[in-house]
Amino acid sequence: MTSLIPSIRRRLDRVGIVLSGLCAAHCLATIVIISSLGIGGNILLDPFWHRAGLVVALIVAAVAIGWGALQHRRPVPFVVAMSGLSFMGGALAVPHGMHEAVLTIIGVALVSLGHVLNIRHTHSSACTERCGD
Repeated sequence: MTSLIPSIRRRLDRVGIVLSGLCAAHCLATIVIISSLGIGGNILLDPFWHRAGLVVALIVAAVAIGWGALQHRRPVPFVVAMSGLSFMGGALAVPHGMHEAVLTIIGVALVSLGHVLNIRHTHSSACTERCGD
């Protein structure tokens, strides 16, 4: 059971990184498709996707990074990821367009970096001794 918990946490960090990449790809694809073809705006720009993405990002980050921070006791992954989530939340407050995409991409990059740092700190020798990973 003890080895199962770190495995779940690592998987959640990886899921967070992949979801961050997909979110950034969605933002960039939306800008390219709508500006070049003028189609898909009603689906791709639907606020539902942004709200749902933020909810999923909050849950995955809270569990994976929060759990990791409790284990390795390093605040940097948590602070970086929460800064990213703040940017993502701020993107919901601006109208659709370039500003929203920039805020979202900055946010998902920071969330992804938080997950990467969490994985690295969890695998550090100090945490391996303390955390049981």
